[in-house]
Amino acid sequence: MPLKDRIQADMKAAMRAGDKARLGTIRMLLAAIKQKEVDERSELDDAAVLQIVEKLIKQRREAAAQFTEGGREELAAKELGEAEQLQAYLPEPLDPAALAALIDAAIAETGAGSMRDMGKVMNLIRARAQGRADMAEVSKQVKARLAG
Repeated sequence: MPLKDRIQADMKAAMRAGDKARLGTIRMLLAAIKQKEVDERSELDDAAVLQIVEKLIKQRREAAAQFTEGGREELAAKELGEAEQLQAYLPEPLDPAALAALIDAAIAETGAGSMRDMGKVMNLIRARAQGRADMAEVSKQVKARLAG
């Protein structure tokens, strides 16, 4: 079942259950997907939908951090709750050992030897680990390996 169809089925289930918080989060996600489809004038595949989910999760976490700094804990909790609900649409995250092996394989495959090759390594990893790893953390690890 394509991810977009699963999201729409979850929206219907949330409507039937009367879960307004979940329904609002799913509608926000579907609106972002629809906007991207309209902008690109094409149907999105699962990889593109995953990118949108990741982007929305990142936005929710950043907003929660700002609300926490501003002393608005109730709004921060709402944003974190939405991020948690969106997290269900991402594939199973890579464990640290698998991520390290993926980074090592990408470095070996690209023949990277210095920081100049970081873009090649990150592009390869991004294609293989989309939605399964935090790319900011992966970037830190790749930098450490290439610099050291």
